[in-house]
Amino acid sequence: MARSIIGVIVGYVVMVILQVAAFMTLYAAMGTNWSFKPHSYQASTRWTLAQFLIIAITAIIAGVVCAMIARGGRATMGLAIVVLILGIAAALWKTTLHPPDKTALRLGSLSQVKAMNNAWHPTWVVFLGPFVGAAGVIIGGKLRKRS
Repeated sequence: MARSIIGVIVGYVVMVILQVAAFMTLYAAMGTNWSFKPHSYQASTRWTLAQFLIIAITAIIAGVVCAMIARGGRATMGLAIVVLILGIAAALWKTTLHPPDKTALRLGSLSQVKAMNNAWHPTWVVFLGPFVGAAGVIIGGKLRKRS
């Protein structure tokens, strides 16, 4: 039981660290105009596609890590549920309790902090991310079981 709990915690932490690093690297490499729609803080279609790819890859890695630590059992399913619950909670926070200013006009380049604080996505994107992450975790757990 302890190995499963540790697997879930470590898997989640690994996923978060990898996602932060990947998003920071992507934004630094691609810049403001690639990341946002013109004169808007709305994420570009390219960014949205890259975002789902990053979420899927990091979740698969997290699922593998969780399965390695837990050595079987249902730990990866537990991690997938954690990813789903925390992701939906964050989506609700972002869309209802702390909605973005969709009318703000973006001018020029932005620092990563300003980009992160002002960026917004369509609601469906915000709510699809947790499901992509949970599916990735399950895939990662199954990959580990095969080897």
